[in-house]
Amino acid sequence: MPVCVSPASFPPADKPPLDVLICAPRGFCAGVVRAIDAVEKALALYGPPVYVRHEIVHNKYVVESLRRKGAVFVDELDEIPDTTAPVIFSAHGVPKSVPREAVTRRFFAIDATCPLVTKVHREAEVHHKRSRHVVLVGHAGHPEVVGTMGQLPEGAISLIETIADVARLLPPADQELAYVTQTTLSVDDTAGIVAALKARFPDIVSPHKEDICYATTNRQEAVKRVAPQVDAMIVVGSPNSSNSQRLREVAERAGCPVSRLVLRAEDIDWSLFGDIRRLGLTAGASAPEILVEEIIDAFALRFDVRVETVSTADESVFFPLPRDLREQATV
Repeated sequence: MPVCVSPASFPPADKPPLDVLICAPRGFCAGVVRAIDAVEKALALYGPPVYVRHEIVHNKYVVESLRRKGAVFVDELDEIPDTTAPVIFSAHGVPKSVPREAVTRRFFAIDATCPLVTKVHREAEVHHKRSRHVVLVGHAGHPEVVGTMGQLPEGAISLIETIADVARLLPPADQELAYVTQTTLSVDDTAGIVAALKARFPDIVSPHKEDICYATTNRQEAVKRVAPQVDAMIVVGSPNSSNSQRLREVAERAGCPVSRLVLRAEDIDWSLFGDIRRLGLTAGASAPEILVEEIIDAFALRFDVRVETVSTADESVFFPLPRDLREQATV
């Protein structure tokens, strides 16, 4: 029996040209690779289930892939039955109350917090021990911010999100001040907030080294280079990914007429891209390269695509697996 196929399912015979400028670096950072590898190594060593508190990284594709392999994602530890299976904490970090609960329940807990987030936790603790009140620059409700605030006792840390928050800040009058930041913020936005903090509190203590991580900075710099050269920019990433959202904002502020965050090719609104001749493409730090390739393939069905990589930095950062998994792997 003949099959009736709509002409729309075939690519046009004479496709318009499209230059795709791919940002580099893009996609997975060392902390994300470490966290995903931790879940996969635990599954290989112990078999399913492996419990993971919160999404291991903010990417639906990654989470669903690990779920199919036997990972069980929960919001809180009270959703986990009594078990000897591994329980992994996500790359975003957790409040101190979470590992305490894990010890109480005798869980085999594995901490996959990104080492650069752990650095911020340690900074906050040091400031607190030195009797400083800590100001955290970050986004309320983000898991990393919840984890960082949960390193200190209630009231020992104040969260600010904007320059306006700096004016409203009322820290304790009898304490020195210090600040730390979420690792995935906009570099430019954070610089403005920090400048306002220093203007109002000239003696505030700064981090020894920038808290915004190398991967966030590098990906934003690549977008700044590409965005003014293209008609549209696509950032591959999940809506709940802070670093991905910041990339979209950076592209917009750099003058790109159309800047969109999409999880994968099926989410593209093609009405926005019909007349473009140059497309910028990048991916957030929790988005796998396979989704970038999927986006390119989708455009190649509609355009005569020529791909060019625009590189602004080389990344060679590597973080080893959490100690418990390294020790088991060598047995």
